[in-house]
Amino acid sequence: MATPRPLRDADLSQVEGVFTDVDGTLTTEHRLRSTTVRALERLADAGFKLVLVTGRPAGWAESWARTLPVDGVIAENGGLFFLRGARGRLRKVYAESPRVRESHRERLVAEVTAVLRQVPGARLSVDSAYTEVDLAVDYNEEARLGEAGADRLEALLRARGVTAVRSSVHINCWLGRFDKRSAVRRFLQVAWGVKLAPGEPRYVYAGDSFNDAPMFGEFALSVGVANVRRVLDRIDTPPAFITRAEEGRGFEELARALLAHRGIRRGVGP
Repeated sequence: MATPRPLRDADLSQVEGVFTDVDGTLTTEHRLRSTTVRALERLADAGFKLVLVTGRPAGWAESWARTLPVDGVIAENGGLFFLRGARGRLRKVYAESPRVRESHRERLVAEVTAVLRQVPGARLSVDSAYTEVDLAVDYNEEARLGEAGADRLEALLRARGVTAVRSSVHINCWLGRFDKRSAVRRFLQVAWGVKLAPGEPRYVYAGDSFNDAPMFGEFALSVGVANVRRVLDRIDTPPAFITRAEEGRGFEELARALLAHRGIRRGVGP
């Protein structure tokens, strides 16, 4: 497996837009630092398009789309996205039709509930109440199940036909043929009429965990914040580049590098 190269080796000169994971990439120790929000603001002010790509619920995504300086939010691992349109109005786009979502939701709840009974201490994440498409099992936020517990949950869920992909805090579970990659492709087409081509130099993706692997494979300019090293030996596709700093500070490092290409060298992070 290829080893990610230092971020300084990346040619960021043509980048127009940034797609980024949230947990463990924008957040630091589960919190969003003011300096990381400032990095988003500085990128937006410099004309970069910004899109969050997360396993977090639709309820969170709507709030982020309204309150953060972003052009859109892809939520629930690609189950839906919010796109900021004219006059700040939000457009909501689902990966599946209402009938399919209803059918999948009913079965998903049943399958996940059955698996939770088999693993002591396993439970839905607190924010699963705000989901529309997927569910999340907490293994590393409020719960502490460890790697062995998370591995067992993933195996049990997959044995029942459920897609189960780990982030830094949750095991996201869904039924349906979508993921972060398919959602980003659709977002680009719907929002900007763009098809992501091999070697595309205009967009960069930043992430840190297992559910970012499809995105690391999709983007020639894929960047892992340094904490991705913890999963490099088990991730399907590693990022092309890696930052020196972890979590939100790693994203701030990426922001500084992007801004430097536009002659802006101050105002992001330490």
